[in-house]
Amino acid sequence: MTTDPLLVYPDPPAAVVARALDQAGLVWKGLPEPTGSRGSGGIEDGAAGALVSLVEGAEAGLAACRALRKREAPVAPLLVVCSVEQVGLLSLREDLFDDFCCTPLRPGELEARLGHLWWRAGRGAQPELVEHGALQLNLETYQAAVAGHPLDLTYMEYELLKFLASHPGKVFTREVLLSRVWGYEYYGGARTVDVHIRRLRAKLGEPHANLIQTVRSVGYRFGQAKGW
Repeated sequence: MTTDPLLVYPDPPAAVVARALDQAGLVWKGLPEPTGSRGSGGIEDGAAGALVSLVEGAEAGLAACRALRKREAPVAPLLVVCSVEQVGLLSLREDLFDDFCCTPLRPGELEARLGHLWWRAGRGAQPELVEHGALQLNLETYQAAVAGHPLDLTYMEYELLKFLASHPGKVFTREVLLSRVWGYEYYGGARTVDVHIRRLRAKLGEPHANLIQTVRSVGYRFGQAKGW
């Protein structure tokens, strides 16, 4: 989710709109009447887009959408909030908005629609990461790095490291790792885990190889056990 404020019109918004925005955990700022193609009208360069509600007044809301679109730097993405009865007003006005959401507003739907618009605009949430000390795993791009240096991992090496790093301090037997990482249909023996652990340690490098610890007669653990 973007950390830039979402501009919300009218200012102040209806209580149900403000409540849904807050419950969705969105950062937002009330937008005064947007006027002119150049004037700021409360519009910031770093804004994450705009939400325009038609509930308080359809004509005023559509005029606000038109003003936001006519600026030299059009505000986007733009989400319209309307009642079911107002949906017909959006027909042939698709150029004024990117998506719409009907009342009653549900925080989860509101967050999902905005998240999708941000993703389409290339302004989506920060990539989901798993981080532990110098190690960083990007769960979206399947990339891994340690101390800023990329690791050249095979798919299964990455999956094993991701699973362990996602459960720091917890001990897993080889059998559990086989079932959770390779899958129940995999018929390889416990030696498969040992081989991959050895390769991972080699690729992590000597200063970081001890991130994966051997628990004698049990299995492996990533990082220190809790309470140590």
